[in-house]
Amino acid sequence: MLLEGKRILVTGVITEQSIAFNVAKLAQEQGATVVLTGFGRLSLVERIAKRLPQAAPVIELDVTNTEHLAGLADKVREHVDGLDGVVHSIGFAPPTALGGTFLETPWEDVATAVHVSTYSYKALAMATLPLMQRGGSVVGLTFDATVSWPVYDWMGVAKAGLESTSRYLARYLGEQGIRTNLVSAGPLRTMAAKSIPGFKAFEESWSDRAPLGWDLTDTEPTAKAVLALLSDWFPATTGEIIHVDGGYHATGA
Repeated sequence: MLLEGKRILVTGVITEQSIAFNVAKLAQEQGATVVLTGFGRLSLVERIAKRLPQAAPVIELDVTNTEHLAGLADKVREHVDGLDGVVHSIGFAPPTALGGTFLETPWEDVATAVHVSTYSYKALAMATLPLMQRGGSVVGLTFDATVSWPVYDWMGVAKAGLESTSRYLARYLGEQGIRTNLVSAGPLRTMAAKSIPGFKAFEESWSDRAPLGWDLTDTEPTAKAVLALLSDWFPATTGEIIHVDGGYHATGA
């Protein structure tokens, strides 16, 4: 019961293959009360939410909508009286920002990728700050942005911004006793991954080089790392990036 009594807001549940779905599932199994947010096909998220061990409420949230963000705390209060943790599992880039067209991508599409995938981390943290208790934890998901990747293009740039944003949030939220950390996962066959042209280039590399091996369909190791960071077992850790990638990041050619 790693999260017994904790109240956790989880974004980004789309299908049962989503990392966020496994986070929500394991969080409930570890004693947490979970509230979800959804965007776009809200009825789909509500249907998926019923497949959790306990059906979870779903709040509509577009992280680029200032009205949604301003009203989020009140919406959450309809279900829980505060939050101990927030999970940011949100990312999007227009098709022109992926797939090897890096040099041709217009600023408007880059701006969309950065707004949704980078700035939203800070926006979500601030929208939920009135609900957060001292000792609370914000956890996001990234994909190693210390190097360039084939076809990942401007999403890689957005992830680099996300990683920097987390470090700055650690600086400014630390005074209030709130931690912010990221989990850097290896490639997983989620719906988000399927939207990336040429995704198989990642799969082949990971299968060959990860010292521990890597299961492209298993989101549980990543979800477990998120839960650990949400728990009280990392009380003095903030601004950190935990790699859950089979050790790929630590190996050379």
